[in-house]
Amino acid sequence: MPTPPTGRILVVDDETDLAQLVAGYLRKAGLEVAVRHDGTEAVAAVRDFTPDVLVLDLGLPGIDGIEVCRQVRTFSDCHVLMLTARDDEVDKIVGLSVGADDYVTKPFSPRELVARVQAMLRRARPGDAEPTAGSQHSQQALVIGELVVEEDSRQVHLAGEPVALTRIEFDLLLCLAARPQLVLSRRQLVEMVWDTHWTGDEHLVDVHIGRIRKKLGDEATNPRFIHTIRGIGYRMGTGR
Repeated sequence: MPTPPTGRILVVDDETDLAQLVAGYLRKAGLEVAVRHDGTEAVAAVRDFTPDVLVLDLGLPGIDGIEVCRQVRTFSDCHVLMLTARDDEVDKIVGLSVGADDYVTKPFSPRELVARVQAMLRRARPGDAEPTAGSQHSQQALVIGELVVEEDSRQVHLAGEPVALTRIEFDLLLCLAARPQLVLSRRQLVEMVWDTHWTGDEHLVDVHIGRIRKKLGDEATNPRFIHTIRGIGYRMGTGR
């Protein structure tokens, strides 16, 4: 049986009992946990506690979860798992668009949340692998026109300029870049990037792809890099 992943988790929810319940389940899973109850405290705690995963409620006093995520993304690449009591799809899309990686809608199973967090912790982190010495790009670099995706160092460059991607964005781009001209469905991308047992709306892939395109200056209607295959999914282009 594989060893469960370890890491630091910050739980932010203004419902004190729920926050403590979630924290208890995470601690039983062998994780280090801190708890906060409002948005302003959350941003400060991300700086001080440097969590691997931020479990973030959308509706918070002070500044809400959307603004917390927006601010956190200016200085941290921690995974962000949103908690929301709202069924409005717009709220979820907005949360993902400002840098959240995934979401869980209340009410939820604490065991499911722990499983989602553990899946996030299993993903590669920037800096886990060192780039190959003596080379501008690692031996694992993938080149698509002016786009260079460095698998080892988890860096992306476009026309020689660095492109800042979140972990989820990098993993999605790597999946496509490593399989040029192969069409990958949303389900395949979910299983490759999130988890084979992940359940939820597969269209969150579309939101993250949209963010990648924006950062690459890639137009969906005339893409150089990521092509939409209607009714199926996505494939990597030639960069031209």
